[in-house]
Amino acid sequence: MHTPSGAALAPVLPSRYDPHTDALPGLESVSPWGEDAVWLYDALLGPHSADIVRYLDLARATTTGPHGTRSPVLDLGSGAGRLAVPFARHGFAVEAVDRDPAALARLDTWARRIGPQVARLVLTTRADLTELRLHRSYRLALLAGAMVSAVPPRSRPTLLREIATHLDTGGALALDYTSHLRHGLVTEPSRTWTFQVPRFDGVEEWVVARQVFDLPTMSERITYYAARTGKRSDERVVLTTDKWIVDPERLAAELRSAGLRIEGRRRHRIDERTESVLLICRAGETRGTMPTKV
Repeated sequence: MHTPSGAALAPVLPSRYDPHTDALPGLESVSPWGEDAVWLYDALLGPHSADIVRYLDLARATTTGPHGTRSPVLDLGSGAGRLAVPFARHGFAVEAVDRDPAALARLDTWARRIGPQVARLVLTTRADLTELRLHRSYRLALLAGAMVSAVPPRSRPTLLREIATHLDTGGALALDYTSHLRHGLVTEPSRTWTFQVPRFDGVEEWVVARQVFDLPTMSERITYYAARTGKRSDERVVLTTDKWIVDPERLAAELRSAGLRIEGRRRHRIDERTESVLLICRAGETRGTMPTKV
């Protein structure tokens, strides 16, 4: 939901988060719903994109088949190309899937602006992940930026089976999500923090983010209250995004049921009750080599 100027800023409560770290809880799966919301997507994900290097390393290790052929990378929930365009710049063919046509249009524009050698490697597909139907095979599929948290739990098993069915033997699915200690969610069901958005256009912008967890439905809502001060005008913007709280044990069972084996797991501590988890899942029999640590 996007509310234009006129909305009041929420009170700024003490922040527990360092805006200079490489991960911010709850911000990973924000996607722009319109041109007015693009600023948040770019500003928040741009400075916190260390995962791109990890995914590129994984692609180099997995996308070359046993006969030297290179399969395309499947970027699910691609948004405006935060992963897809850098992958294409490094020579990987990418199929970028997203439900937002405006985001896919921005991806195409970005790729074309770099040059035809990048644009020809990118294929965009408009689709909702809850209704995904694939028509080719891949050696690497990505659910990056905690996109698995944006998929309703009832739809997740079907999505994982669809992905597994279209992975080459020995192919991999890489996904990441934010894991919360249940005790922390019970004792502190809401959190608020503030940070300044890095801008270089003479506009000063601050954001207050409020994160509210609902354990009965295993969901969370994050509301961003932004204030921009420029030379000519001031603006207030409110943006809300909803996500699902991932149960690690349930997700692991769904991956096994889909025929995917968890081969690597990487954890990054965000705070005393929250961590970012990256899973590398292998399909079918093992061919070639793939690192277990990324």
